Amino acid sequence: MDDYRERLRVPLAWWLLAMPSALILGATLYAGLTGPWPFIIMAVLVAGCALLLITMGLGSIEVRDGTLRAGNDALPLTAVSEVACLDEKQTTRLRGPIADPAARLYSRPYLKKSVYLVVPPPSPAGPYWLIGTRHPAELAAAVERCRVQAGREPVA
Repeated sequence: MDDYRERLRVPLAWWLLAMPSALILGATLYAGLTGPWPFIIMAVLVAGCALLLITMGLGSIEVRDGTLRAGNDALPLTAVSEVACLDEKQTTRLRGPIADPAARLYSRPYLKKSVYLVVPPPSPAGPYWLIGTRHPAELAAAVERCRVQAGREPVA
């Protein structure tokens, strides 16, 4: 049974902006060409754009059986010592200016909020995990629930 599962699909607005942009770029690039080349160029650009957006939307976050899975990485929740929901400003700071290079980051550019999980040293999983999500409160609650079920004390 899944305690939490979220697909990180690309927002509709990105599709609505990307596809016309690819078409306009294709129309600009083929100016002056004859034959089938204009259609080939536009088809390749639109297909490439769609492939990029689909690939970006394949990510998922899952909390199940005492483990957090973010993409291909897994973190046993018994190793987590602190859980916090971060707003947009805090997430931006931890992604950039004050980020630790050893930390694990799993996010997408369109996810503005995140959950911060501290992993005490010495840990090969890094000092903390920053997981981008649309629902940080629900993800943090699922992590806490699984930690309590695994025998860890809840974080105050």
